[in-house]
Amino acid sequence: MNTTDKVAVTSRSFSRNPVLRAELLARYARVTFNEAGRQFRGDELVEFLRGHEKAITALEQIDDYVLSRLPELKVIGKYGVGIDMIDLDAMRRYDKRLGWTGGVNRRSVAELTISLSIAMLRQVQAANREVLDGTWRQHVGGLLSGRTVGIIGCGFIGKEFVRLLQPFGCPILVNDIRDYKDFYAQHDIEAVALEDLLTRADVVSLHVPLDDSTRQMLTAERLMLMKPTAVLINTARGDLVDEVALKVALRDKRLAGAAFDVFKEEPPQDKELLALSNFLATPHIGGSAEESILAMGRAAIDGLDSNEIPNYALDFNNGDSE
Repeated sequence: MNTTDKVAVTSRSFSRNPVLRAELLARYARVTFNEAGRQFRGDELVEFLRGHEKAITALEQIDDYVLSRLPELKVIGKYGVGIDMIDLDAMRRYDKRLGWTGGVNRRSVAELTISLSIAMLRQVQAANREVLDGTWRQHVGGLLSGRTVGIIGCGFIGKEFVRLLQPFGCPILVNDIRDYKDFYAQHDIEAVALEDLLTRADVVSLHVPLDDSTRQMLTAERLMLMKPTAVLINTARGDLVDEVALKVALRDKRLAGAAFDVFKEEPPQDKELLALSNFLATPHIGGSAEESILAMGRAAIDGLDSNEIPNYALDFNNGDSE
């Protein structure tokens, strides 16, 4: 057991999990958990981390401001697979080490994507709202089976989504900056340009990290390329989509439906978007399966001991989001 280094755990779900707490305390004797269940930002985050040599972080913004005020902090173990909230350049400048494992929540996010796809195609959201309002009528939706699915980003989670789609017999289109030709051939996947994917797919699902190349990648113009019968699923990152343009497209029935687990601002503040009957929102639960929480937590614990100064390849291989 390490009795020297102090470890801070900012993650609320890690701090609440008795299994992860016990496993971390079996390795480190001096641990500060987020007992208050707060989402730390800025100075409050600095204050919580101060005096600790290692930390397990989740969705907190670890930027130059934070790192410059924590000279004693040497290692961050990342809880979850998205690293867009960590300034990797600042990590390198301040000689901080990162323990990160990609893809540990792939099954959890992929299963949620399947469920959201089926829910939107079967109009579950609209039907449920009507029942709650006292209206009893049958909605006629469509099957996922046989429909063309477009996957934007075929990293860990995108590939897992492909595997789960196999029994449904869906033609699959993929757009990715990398070429996974062996995987594509194995699963009879067609790699296409983004605009082609948007034009042809009945279900479009996002599985890319958030960076300067993907931010607002689904503009108003690109959303207009989608079929009016298509649905859009986002379990990756909120700022990948122009949410105002999405609201207009859904309201005007230029898009059949959308389901988002992630938003540019969380919790989302656009009440008009949330009120639409063809929009389904979940509170960033992609990785919130019990099995996934344990896998992410154990990877973060391992990252406290197995880590490195982030290299530039890590930026490129950011993987899928949480």
